[in-house]
Amino acid sequence: MPSSDAASTPELRTTERRKRRRSTSESVEGSHLHAKRKKDKLDPKILSHRLGNALLYGTFGLLMFGPLAFGAVEPWSMFVLEAGALTLTLLWLVKQGLDGEIVIHSSPLFPPMAAFGALIMAQLVFHRSAYAYDTFSAALLYMAYAMLCFLAAQTLIRASQAKTVAIIMALYGAVVGALALLQGVAPNGKLYWLRQPHMSGWIYGSYVNHNHYAGLMELLIPIPLVLALNRQVGDRERIASAIAAAIMTGTVFLSGSRGGMLAVFVEFAILALVLLRQKKNVRLAVGVMAFAMVLISLLTWLGGKELTTRVTSISSETRHEISGGMRLSIDRDALRMFRSRPVLGWGLGSFPVVYPQFRSFYTNFFVNEAHNDYLQLLTETGLLGFGLMIWFVVVVYRTGLRKIANWTSSVTGGVTLACLLGVTGILVHSFFDFNLEIPANAALFYVFCTLAAARPLLQRARRRISTPTPATEELPASEVV
Repeated sequence: MPSSDAASTPELRTTERRKRRRSTSESVEGSHLHAKRKKDKLDPKILSHRLGNALLYGTFGLLMFGPLAFGAVEPWSMFVLEAGALTLTLLWLVKQGLDGEIVIHSSPLFPPMAAFGALIMAQLVFHRSAYAYDTFSAALLYMAYAMLCFLAAQTLIRASQAKTVAIIMALYGAVVGALALLQGVAPNGKLYWLRQPHMSGWIYGSYVNHNHYAGLMELLIPIPLVLALNRQVGDRERIASAIAAAIMTGTVFLSGSRGGMLAVFVEFAILALVLLRQKKNVRLAVGVMAFAMVLISLLTWLGGKELTTRVTSISSETRHEISGGMRLSIDRDALRMFRSRPVLGWGLGSFPVVYPQFRSFYTNFFVNEAHNDYLQLLTETGLLGFGLMIWFVVVVYRTGLRKIANWTSSVTGGVTLACLLGVTGILVHSFFDFNLEIPANAALFYVFCTLAAARPLLQRARRRISTPTPATEELPASEVV
């Protein structure tokens, strides 16, 4: 009679064979899965999709870098802005190669931008610049702005992307504002309490000049403000956006920038007018203005005499600092500069070099800018450059105003209105200061102009119960609109 061990041997062998087969099957399955994942990673369409996201967030990340780097006014930060814009543009070309075709989303702003570039090229080629090096350096910056505008037009094309970017920018503005508040409570005369600025100034937040901090906030405040009133956003996000807008608005008034205060007031007034035009939103318009008045009253109370004196001291202060009557003298001198070269101007970026020979007063201040963006553009680029600027601005408003009819329920309308309000704030402030000579603020300004004039954003189509087409099967989920 065979032993029990001998009897069980065939069964054991069968079990071992099954285990080996299962192990082989699993290893084959695993290798197939690994190969599929590897193939997916190398799939040009998936790589292109990921590269598109990297370009979108890289572009806005670069825009957020500038203000944190003290406005990107130092050589190293200017280089980062320029090199970053160039790198992103080259990556965009790589993406087009992966797609197998070059697709360019046009913008009505591209023609005036190209014409302005041709004007600056003419100043350099025909030696019409008083200082070619400064003109060339300024031209590089404007090329970086142009590349960022181009990238924004190519990458921000969907409503879902716009909502995400808007929330990120609103959060960013609130964090920058909160940091400025902390520095205002416990200042030590240094940027971030660590960096001693090379030139003296009225430090506020990450800027040496409080007026330029206010310029940044003028651009960013409308984003959370519009988010708080847009029905496409959830209740929690709307409440958080309202708080962010209050913090950012408060810092403009506490910074002491009178041009900033005026610009923010104009933004609130325009928003209230837009709401009043939609008869359903009369209560909302009254609420917006009430919110602004209560906030201003609270800030006046908190700021005490310093804030109220700052607002009412224009006439007395004009005799003692460059932010007052001296600006009027600079304006008159700038007009004399313009009359000397009215057509092509003295050359982009050459104002500080040329101005001393036209200065009509004595001062220990180094007048590096005209403190009026319009006059500086007129002196540096003449009537031709000024005319191109008017063309640019007219296109922004003419195109943007067509898209804001249903802004409370439309992502496209909301984005356009926020951009137009921010642009308007800077254009008002530009009568009294030179925010558009600060690279961080200028880059944001031009990108917001591009977004205001861009084509309507693509909306995700509602899901239907239907058989997917081959075209939709090949695209990532976020690409189906």
